[in-house]
Amino acid sequence: MITGEPLNILLVEDNLDHAELIKRNFEDCQVANHLLHVEDGEAALDYMHGRGKFADPAQFPRPHLVLLDLRLPRIDGLEVLREIKSNPELRKIPVVILTTSDAERDLAQAYEYHANSYLTKPVGFGDFTHLLRDLGYYWLAWNRRPW
Repeated sequence: MITGEPLNILLVEDNLDHAELIKRNFEDCQVANHLLHVEDGEAALDYMHGRGKFADPAQFPRPHLVLLDLRLPRIDGLEVLREIKSNPELRKIPVVILTTSDAERDLAQAYEYHANSYLTKPVGFGDFTHLLRDLGYYWLAWNRRPW
């Protein structure tokens, strides 16, 4: 269990059934979090850049973690990843790819664009729990560093 300040997590998933399973995994893991779900790549980038309906940072804070599907409407997940990781203000945010694709090309391109992890759906509960724990500790360690 990760306790303390809740993690702000952006879930980018167009399949509502998959999104619901991910939400349940968070509940089962008892991870302190605020999960915001968007259904396409354009909405994800609007959220990350604080544009349009996501312009209020008090209501839509920058996420500590992004869970990103690859096959998205409007803007592809790999393009969302590329834009996040090429932006100096966003690149340190961990991005985990959660996708049904096990294609070598997608995996290679995701890591080329600096994805922090790549999990193929359906994700086992144990794998998901370990990922959350590892990323939670990564986030806590990173944000407690003296600058």
